[in-house]
Amino acid sequence: MSDSPLSSRKGNRRNEAIYNLNKKVALVTGAGGEHGIGRAIAVRLAREGADLILNDITHRPYASRPSDWGGIPAVVSEIEALGRQAIGAVADVSDAAQVDAMVQQGLERFGRIDILVANAGSRPGRDRTPVVDLEEAAWDEVQRTNVKGTFLCCKAVARHLIHRDQGGKIIVISSTAGKRGYPRYAAYCASKFALIGFTQSLALELASHRINVNAICPGIVDTERIDYIAAALAPGDESASAHRARMVREATSAIPLGRVAQGSDIARTAAFLASSESDYLTGLSINVSGGTCMG
Repeated sequence: MSDSPLSSRKGNRRNEAIYNLNKKVALVTGAGGEHGIGRAIAVRLAREGADLILNDITHRPYASRPSDWGGIPAVVSEIEALGRQAIGAVADVSDAAQVDAMVQQGLERFGRIDILVANAGSRPGRDRTPVVDLEEAAWDEVQRTNVKGTFLCCKAVARHLIHRDQGGKIIVISSTAGKRGYPRYAAYCASKFALIGFTQSLALELASHRINVNAICPGIVDTERIDYIAAALAPGDESASAHRARMVREATSAIPLGRVAQGSDIARTAAFLASSESDYLTGLSINVSGGTCMG
């Protein structure tokens, strides 16, 4: 694996601001993982000048992992060390009351929200099975978090953006699995396909308010989620860690650009979509997959 996308080296252009997000406030859901897309996006937006509202379902969403990672409080500290302001907002994005309270918490602290990154997703596990064996509860959990959670967050933030009447940016994290089906991924694929359609509809509804709505579709990304996918898919004669290594190895061999994505790859696209450079783009679903998905 390549170095952590969040490592800092003086003079590294990856850590230099490119877009001007000064005085902007961004809400990023699912931001508590040490190696997650949410953290990478949040830190990148902070480097571009934004203040952050950081959400996850608990302060430490991966507390069971063998790591001393501090979760949301650690990301808050990381962003504050960059000279920006940040708060943690623990909430279940599939619960409307909790979403409304999260948005209100952000507004009370910062007075505005300019950018939403709807990144929170269900934890893979029981849903990675053939449809004939897929439990209804596992199906419902994926749709509840991925689809309903995105809907509720977009609804709450869009109402605020419309009321403020100063435009805004909404970024939905879908997947290349929202553009093609994969065996044993039916629940996940269905949810991510849904998010692309949702993005297009919301983009049309909000265009007259100068609110851009776009989706990012990552391929395989080196995050904690791969551990859970590997544990669910590993055959009985292979350990989860060995299967994870094989998954990454096989994925790498099939990616034209020759590596799996890091969180920083997704964060670069998110930073662009959050900036004024994307003001004439809306309703898009942008693949960030190293060339594996071009449609």
